[in-house]
Amino acid sequence: MIRYIYKIKGVVQGVGFRPYIYTLATRFNLNGFVFNDSNGVTIELQGKVENIELFDETLLNELPPLAHIDSFLKHPIPLKNEITFSIMESSNDTQELKTTLISPDMKVCNECLDDIKQKRKYHNYFATNCTNCGPRYSIIETVPYDRKNTSMKKFMMCESCKEEYQNPLARRYHAQPISCTICGPKLELRVKNEELKVEGDYILILTAKLITEGKIGAIKGIGGFHLVCDSTNDTTIEHLRQYKNRPTKPFALMCKDLEQIKQFAKVSNKEEEILTSKEAPIVILEKLIVNNLELKISNNVAPNISKIGCFLPYSPLHHLLFEHLEAPIVATSANLGDEPIITKGENIELLLPFVDFILDFNRDIVNGIDDSLVQIVDGKMQILRLGRGYAPKVIHLPFKLSKNILAVGGSGKNTVSLAFLDNIIISPHIGDLDSLKAFEYFKRTIETFERFYDFKPDIIVCDKHPNYETTKWAKELTIKNEELKIIEVQHHLAHIYSVKAEFGLTKNYLGFSFDGTGYGDDGTIWGGEVFVGEMRKYHFKQFKLLGGSKAIKEPRRVALSLLFERYSLDEILDFKLPFLETFTQSELRLLYQSYEKNLNAPLTSSVGRLFDAVASLANLSHFQSYEGEAGLLCEMAYDKNINDSFPYSLKNNIIDIEFDFFDRNLISKFINSLVDIVIKIAKIQQLEVILSGGVFQNKTLLELVIKKLKDENIKYHHNQKTPTNDGGISLGQIYYAICENQIH
Repeated sequence: MIRYIYKIKGVVQGVGFRPYIYTLATRFNLNGFVFNDSNGVTIELQGKVENIELFDETLLNELPPLAHIDSFLKHPIPLKNEITFSIMESSNDTQELKTTLISPDMKVCNECLDDIKQKRKYHNYFATNCTNCGPRYSIIETVPYDRKNTSMKKFMMCESCKEEYQNPLARRYHAQPISCTICGPKLELRVKNEELKVEGDYILILTAKLITEGKIGAIKGIGGFHLVCDSTNDTTIEHLRQYKNRPTKPFALMCKDLEQIKQFAKVSNKEEEILTSKEAPIVILEKLIVNNLELKISNNVAPNISKIGCFLPYSPLHHLLFEHLEAPIVATSANLGDEPIITKGENIELLLPFVDFILDFNRDIVNGIDDSLVQIVDGKMQILRLGRGYAPKVIHLPFKLSKNILAVGGSGKNTVSLAFLDNIIISPHIGDLDSLKAFEYFKRTIETFERFYDFKPDIIVCDKHPNYETTKWAKELTIKNEELKIIEVQHHLAHIYSVKAEFGLTKNYLGFSFDGTGYGDDGTIWGGEVFVGEMRKYHFKQFKLLGGSKAIKEPRRVALSLLFERYSLDEILDFKLPFLETFTQSELRLLYQSYEKNLNAPLTSSVGRLFDAVASLANLSHFQSYEGEAGLLCEMAYDKNINDSFPYSLKNNIIDIEFDFFDRNLISKFINSLVDIVIKIAKIQQLEVILSGGVFQNKTLLELVIKKLKDENIKYHHNQKTPTNDGGISLGQIYYAICENQIH
């Protein structure tokens, strides 16, 4: 006989791990106990040596679907007088650091869907879940993950639920959100200007009826409310666009099943795998065109582009609703502008007066979280927004840190990251910090993660941009706490380090950081940088942004700036380029004076802005209603039959493309030129390549670069499970601080 103690870390709480251990222990005739603690799970096992060996062999091979073991320590301890194996109450040892990992929220599992269909306890129950599925991050207040630490604590379990909850052999053993129609959360439908007392299944029938009648509603999901409407109703969708001030930015569609998606979109095997995965993200797909007519779905859903974002129902509520709906529904985050997703029904009524109905339930959302957004590039998933299903995201380090580090990210697509011991944890997508509410959400997210892990930073990492609110906030903290060290990381170098963090890279690489805008070390606006190690070795030739930030909204201004570099105003006035017709002659003269006198015309090397320029020159987009719109239109306009590119030079390590502004194949040649430049520099430098930055969301560009790198047998890395856009900045910041300051 021998006895061992195990200390197991990873995603091991709220995922059926303890009953799994109970089952294994009883299978191999082992005695002892298991319990949750602030670090993960502790097990003590006693029995024959050969049986414990069988336990160890089986442990990693039959894990519950949501469980993940990152490490376990095992060592012998003295024998005890025990004859059974038991599951003990969680330990709340306040002397230990909290290190157990928070599981992301997952879609409802097939077993729970079967339960909903059966005319028994969970029949048509909208909040059915088990240890293999359901809400996690969105309902937890702190660890360990016990019901008393979640928003389910106010719901007293009925005897039937308590029996399942306490049965180690049941699928709902210690499923913290367990509930049923008797003891759990209740649905409520509120229709504008109507007093309703609707209960049971009729709530969903009436909700579906309102949608098909053209009403706009708010429906509570796992991490917040969706604004929903009928995807086939042009007028309703146009009204939603007007209300949200969202003229052309695509909406996502929630669809009943995979077969419904395939009626209007192309779905590859990999895309099908991701759509039906337990994370159930929004997947960007190619629209399916039949006889040059888009099937069923309104053109207003994703106007002017050939792509559409789709996802499948991920909660029992969604599945039950689709029993009464024929068409997909628009399902977009319930918010205004860049504000955070709304998580409380009363806020819908206050902030979104245009909503016709609200479908709510009385289980609170503790931590709001948006849907994840992904696309498939070269057969691999690329995360564009880190949200439900994938976040919080954990990256494990091969060493332990001597300091706690907090990275606060940038201003757009913000996330925050924290590092302690051997973990880096990336928060879910927070968003653009352009409003007071968004910035308050940023601060609340930091407070949430500090509470989860009793975390206090020793080092804070921020962007070098002096006007980013995140940078100001970080510097204010260091004023209040003189012991808190601050590290500033250049924006585009942080992009490169986000890839290094994802893949655990440490040596020097050739990093291509193609982006929108970011504060450069020389005080100008960077965005087309090539790094060798930490050194900026090459960059695109700088040009002027006419009107500063206004040029980001108006691609025509960037196009005009490129013309001003080469031609006189009199020559330009004679050109027959369509984008010039969007200006009056007096506007052109005024902008030329601004260009000549450097009035509100900062320099930039941004590749993202070059995409804006060629989109305007090609008469695709002169004004942008959302970030990246011009680049997306360029991606659509690319002609794979065009192999030519523009000449370019690398004189003094400045990348200068010799555009022909009148070339009818301008866009295709520009994209081909970018590919040529990457390959040329890679051959010169003879280093493995890293590709990062918002421009590499352009699937066409990224796949062309990858193909050429493969053809040349050049090893490469790019963001896959972490955002290539500014959602990855906090990760890059924190990894830079770890690597360059040797905090281990």
